[in-house]
Amino acid sequence: MKKLFTLFILIISFNSEIIAQSKDKQEIIAVMKQQEAAWSKHDLEGFMQGYWKSDSLKFYGSNGITYGWKKTLDNYKKGYPTKDHSGTLNFKINSITQIENNSYYVMGEYHLTRKIGNANGVFMIIFKKINGEWKIIADTSC
Repeated sequence: MKKLFTLFILIISFNSEIIAQSKDKQEIIAVMKQQEAAWSKHDLEGFMQGYWKSDSLKFYGSNGITYGWKKTLDNYKKGYPTKDHSGTLNFKINSITQIENNSYYVMGEYHLTRKIGNANGVFMIIFKKINGEWKIIADTSC
């Protein structure tokens, strides 16, 4: 009877973990959907709401590592000065994997449809739950 009870507890714990991960993934996808919508309106500040507003944010792109939320925003503004440059953003999420409690990495593709020519690439971002909200703490895009 003890073994059966232990097995029952393990099954409940495992199912609870799966449900929690599913909820986390849905919330992360929701943040990315908000980012797509903001970017596609050329609302770069709105897009940046998905990022951790900290000097410790890391962005790794073709120009090396950028540190900080403000500097990352400034780089986006410089690289995408008009709606013609930013276009319409669509993410394709290929994988969302838990690293540890309250953090995941997301691997995928971005597709920009633009009047000045489309742009596509890949990314790997790390989300962490900070003060009850999922925020990107590190981004590698190319």
